[in-house]
Amino acid sequence: MFPVVYADVTVSMGLLSILRRLKQTPEQEVRLLLLGLDNAGKTTLLKQLAAEDVSHITPTQGFNIKSVQSSGFKLNVWDIGGQRKIRPYWRNYFENTDVLIYVIDSSDGKRLEEARLQLFELLDDDQLAAVPLLIFANKQDLMTAPSAAELAESLRLQSIRDRMWQIQACSALTSEGLQDGMSWVCKNITSLKK
Repeated sequence: MFPVVYADVTVSMGLLSILRRLKQTPEQEVRLLLLGLDNAGKTTLLKQLAAEDVSHITPTQGFNIKSVQSSGFKLNVWDIGGQRKIRPYWRNYFENTDVLIYVIDSSDGKRLEEARLQLFELLDDDQLAAVPLLIFANKQDLMTAPSAAELAESLRLQSIRDRMWQIQACSALTSEGLQDGMSWVCKNITSLKK
């Protein structure tokens, strides 16, 4: 019986030391704004980041908020509906945004120009001036999706010179590429917060 108690004490002491270290290094809170046209995959992406079931997703009529832990940060992610009638209200959520994440349905070539125009309208807003931009080129698992490099060219991303930006190929459905994008977010937040 002594070895079992000893093992429990060791585990408890290890857990206590971990908890003490966590308390000594408080997480920084970061506000991420997740935008894009309707059906781009924003809510699926958010649910994947929060490790939730993505088998049943409905269009977002207002907004969703999730907190996700990553690289010592508490990421408060605001997912705002992308329907045309909701987009004028996006600006109500711009204040205190640390990173803008823009999601594009890579497979929807018919709406690529609309997505580009909407993105550049966002980037022109003073409240989002110099806010780092991550573009998730979503639905890369579909055969009709051009590569992230081709999308960057079509979207004319090379003209963005007033902020850090990155385009990341991903599939919100399979979660492929999501961690790479979030690593970029955390790396750039670290450099901004110093």
